[in-house]
Amino acid sequence: MSIGSFLKLVEIQTKIASMTPFLLGSIFAVYRYNQFSLSNFIMMFISLLSFDMATTAINNYIDYKKASKTHGYGYERHNAIVRDNLKESTVIAVIVALLAIAVAFGILLFLNTSLLVLVIGVISFAVGILYTFGPIPISRMPLGEMFSGLFMGFVIIFLATYIHIVDLNLFELSLANSILILNIDLYELLVLFLIALPATLGIAVIMLANNICDIEDDLENKRYTLPIYIGKAKALKLFKALYYITFADIVVLLLLGILPLITIPALLTVIPVKKNIDLFMKLQSKKDTFVVAIKNFVLINASLVILLLGSGLSNLPSII
Repeated sequence: MSIGSFLKLVEIQTKIASMTPFLLGSIFAVYRYNQFSLSNFIMMFISLLSFDMATTAINNYIDYKKASKTHGYGYERHNAIVRDNLKESTVIAVIVALLAIAVAFGILLFLNTSLLVLVIGVISFAVGILYTFGPIPISRMPLGEMFSGLFMGFVIIFLATYIHIVDLNLFELSLANSILILNIDLYELLVLFLIALPATLGIAVIMLANNICDIEDDLENKRYTLPIYIGKAKALKLFKALYYITFADIVVLLLLGILPLITIPALLTVIPVKKNIDLFMKLQSKKDTFVVAIKNFVLINASLVILLLGSGLSNLPSII
């Protein structure tokens, strides 16, 4: 398998959906808690990227095996297994190797942090696999948006922050005499939830936009996604509403002083985001307009990462 085929199989360009929340969580740990662990950062980066690539490869493999419609836009070019005539054994080997790397570095991260990381990691790995694999994959049900947004948004940001602040004891999971004890600082959990909301909703919208564009093909391939259940009109209303909830969340974060004033310019992204929303409302096409959901995700979340980085950098040299 060539490097080009591998990158296409794992759809490397889509990894921004997991790397952006990861960076946001790490930068937030520096800004709010003055904490940063380079070793934990590297271990989570490798584990997260490997697992994200593995789940994408699994998704492409399952689509290849289960596709009823094998013609039309995207199938011949979008799936690397078809485009590059990849051997099934090679694809499976790549998936196993990526999963092994993800698990290995995930275990190292757990050993260097806490039991909570192990539990959340195991649950996240299970959801990631079940998202595309099993008798009824999550991606083929109306739960795809919720699970993808929750785990690729909130869970990644929570873990990306937590691995730097384990010693602050804000979130603890311990085992004593066969009893699991969970201690949570509810306010800090709420803070992390609000910080994660732009990424959580942005990823959910990417999934929603993808499913809106694929309604006809999904029906043919027996994928009963959220837009099929609620109808295209309601799905488009939801598509628009989630963006405005995102900007309302940023305003709340600024008013509560959770985000610094330097991040106010992130609100200006509403202008290009609104233009992209209007484009998608007029035409829902995988080829022409699906990309606007990805652009909007990057506009909103990358701006938060860059602006927050400006506030956190001054603390970084003293805590590494």
